[in-house]
Amino acid sequence: MAAPFQNYSGGVLLADIVKRNNLSTYVSEAIKERSAFLKSGAVVRNSLLDATEGGTRIQVPEFNPIAPTEEILDGTGTWGTSGAGYLTPQKIGTDTQIATICHRGFAYAVDDVAILAAGEDPMGHIRNQLADAINKLNSVRLFETLTGLFHTALNAHRLEKQLAGSGATAEANYLSAATVAEARSKLGERGEELDLLIVHPSVAYYLYQVGLLTFSTSALSTGGAVTWGGGGVGVNERSIGQFAGMNVVIDSQVNTVQPGTTGHQKEFRCYLIKSGTILEGEQSPLGIESDRNILSKQDVMSVDYHSAYHVMGTKWTNAGDNPANSALRTGSNWSATYDIDQIPMVEIFVNTPLDNGLKS
Repeated sequence: MAAPFQNYSGGVLLADIVKRNNLSTYVSEAIKERSAFLKSGAVVRNSLLDATEGGTRIQVPEFNPIAPTEEILDGTGTWGTSGAGYLTPQKIGTDTQIATICHRGFAYAVDDVAILAAGEDPMGHIRNQLADAINKLNSVRLFETLTGLFHTALNAHRLEKQLAGSGATAEANYLSAATVAEARSKLGERGEELDLLIVHPSVAYYLYQVGLLTFSTSALSTGGAVTWGGGGVGVNERSIGQFAGMNVVIDSQVNTVQPGTTGHQKEFRCYLIKSGTILEGEQSPLGIESDRNILSKQDVMSVDYHSAYHVMGTKWTNAGDNPANSALRTGSNWSATYDIDQIPMVEIFVNTPLDNGLKS
């Protein structure tokens, strides 16, 4: 067992070999390049959320969308709600959107003896995987936030198509063009603004299996043969592309619901989102530091990041700061600051025949 890490001056530092600033920049760029979610436009950087001047949360004052009460004008001296022949001035509502900053980090250490036994440097492999690892952790945190928001604050924007009880699922429980249309209707005329569909791979590959088409007769209802419709792509395509008029983004970190009752099946969340609805800010740039402990004969690397995700029109209501992921997914910690029909997001629950996760 290695000796506890201590602060020693002098000696050869791993940082002399790996330029920490350059590595941090490279990993930050790689995170954006490799994340389909970030590249999709669903999440956009916003300097209002950077909080570089300090603080534990970001507060954004807002004027709420107006909803005026109209008055009837006539030729009498008593018209209007005033009853005295004049218009009564109305107030515009105000509120404060609140985003909570999450401080996260992790570290790795590699013993010289382990390097000798492996015949190569494990730290190099760790560095090469940092971007993907941080992407995964950020996605988990973001989807936990969405789970919490839709549990209570945005509950009216949920559409549940999954099988409620035990038994065999059917096409009505799977994602379809009809389901997407119904989900859009949750926002009324603003439903057309939804342009991104975020799904778990198990849902995406079901769409892939049946041809990725907005057709009325799917493969499952035609004896397993893929039924083709206009504008579709073949099953040999490597990219999901579009479905039901939406760009499809696949992320394995999309939260699922494991069945807790015998005979029930696994449930999958899907999200319909307007590009730019989710904002991202960072209080401090990604930090990567490396050093050498000459007494324990170890190379050490630490990573830390301090950021916030925020859905416009919502607020973090819990008195605590720097919440754990379990707190982010708790519905009572969130509320909406204005009419949720102005928040262009919808959550759909479905099953998929490719992964039923049946509880036995």
